[in-house]
Amino acid sequence: MIPVIDLARGSAVLARGGRRESYAPVRSVLAGSETGAGDAVALARVYRDALGLTDCYVADLDAIGGGPVQSGLLRQIAGLGSSLLVDAGVADAGRARDVRAAGAAQVIVGLETLPSFEALATVARAVGAEHVVFSLDLRDGVPMVRAGARHHGTFVELARAAVLAGATSLLVLDVARVGSGRGVDSRLVETLRREHPTVHLFAGGGVASAREIERLADLGLDGVLVATALHDGRLGRADLEAARRGHTSDSR
Repeated sequence: MIPVIDLARGSAVLARGGRRESYAPVRSVLAGSETGAGDAVALARVYRDALGLTDCYVADLDAIGGGPVQSGLLRQIAGLGSSLLVDAGVADAGRARDVRAAGAAQVIVGLETLPSFEALATVARAVGAEHVVFSLDLRDGVPMVRAGARHHGTFVELARAAVLAGATSLLVLDVARVGSGRGVDSRLVETLRREHPTVHLFAGGGVASAREIERLADLGLDGVLVATALHDGRLGRADLEAARRGHTSDSR
């Protein structure tokens, strides 16, 4: 269970449906009234202290859109002791190293910003494959391929190319489902787990209940991204602990 922080213009924003121009600073039931909307550091602290979650997925939407990495903010969040998975529009070794230096435990290389799978291989060599997660970015199930990139294909073909390029972790993220409560597409998860039984497999977009988290764990996911359901109170610490207990019990 990996909580999400989406960053835009120095604030944590609430993502919904991939319509980034409409994202506003997030107001979360997790944060007290004394915490201002969009305070990314305070939100990361609440994830740690109130929910007991120390892993955190951070999407630097400004960097993904072509701007500079919000390195100072990333350092502050990492300074809380959080283990960060960071998507900051990494498309080359230089930016990958910069993101790692800013505190990322793992660097996300997203299909949305990937110029070529050769670039992914270069990033994996530069920072170590164990520190690279390939994000299979989708919109309503359709791969979001960067304009001008030569690679095309089904989600299965693109994931296979990423693994061949050196990715040891895969993230399935359908931006159209983000904030929707529709849940993650089970077919994608089942197919990718079957195709790549040894990779670390994560997914996100639309997760809204402890039952959904348990279901995804049973399908073989190693981690699931959660945001909106935490902020509006549909998921709390008791739900997360129940999901953990349920999965542990089933595993036995």
